[in-house]
Amino acid sequence: QVQLVESGGGLVQPGGSLRLSCEVSGSIFSIADMGWYRQGPGKQRELVANITSSATNYADSVKGRFTISRDSAKNTLYLQMNSLKAEDTGVYYCNVQKVLTIAGRWEYDFWGQGTQVTVSS
Repeated sequence: QVQLVESGGGLVQPGGSLRLSCEVSGSIFSIADMGWYRQGPGKQRELVANITSSATNYADSVKGRFTISRDSAKNTLYLQMNSLKAEDTGVYYCNVQKVLTIAGRWEYDFWGQGTQVTVSS
């Protein structure tokens, strides 16, 4: 079983910064791909950024403002968000797309409970 716990959300003024964290625990040998998604009010869930062993990808709306990173030793994913805008408001979800368990099985698609980010003056 794989568990994800996000933290770091909150209320911030436009132009401010937040850093989200996602701690992954369970019977894990290694994590292949991870990402951050968000769901704004009245909107569908969308990809914000993802990270593989060799690349990072960002939604056009956050390029140059957000940075995704990971600490493999701690099984933790981060999202540094700078120059926040009102349209960045939403619930941010951590996603583990592919993980190798200690039992030697590949398992897919685990989600955290989400953390609220509100950008408002």
